[in-house]
Amino acid sequence: MSPIDTNRQKLRGMVVQAKMDKTAVVLVTRKFPHPVYRKYVTRTKKYYVHDEQNICNPGDEVIIVATRPLSRTKRWRLLEIVRQATIVEGLA
Repeated sequence: MSPIDTNRQKLRGMVVQAKMDKTAVVLVTRKFPHPVYRKYVTRTKKYYVHDEQNICNPGDEVIIVATRPLSRTKRWRLLEIVRQATIVEGLA
């Protein structure tokens, strides 16, 4: 990790799609207490992530970091893969 990455926003999420060239879609889930009812609410958001080597697979848990705009929708890039998805043969 370079010193530039220390002050950038980082998120942790799950890869849901990796069919595009050098791009993956990452689903980030966050939980926060409701301001009035104090029950925990779950919100999810999809981010388009730049994946230079096309190493992401659906189901991988990854850390992404904010970067300059790379295209119309991509503002994040892949920092590291935390956990690889388990591949089950014969389901596809």
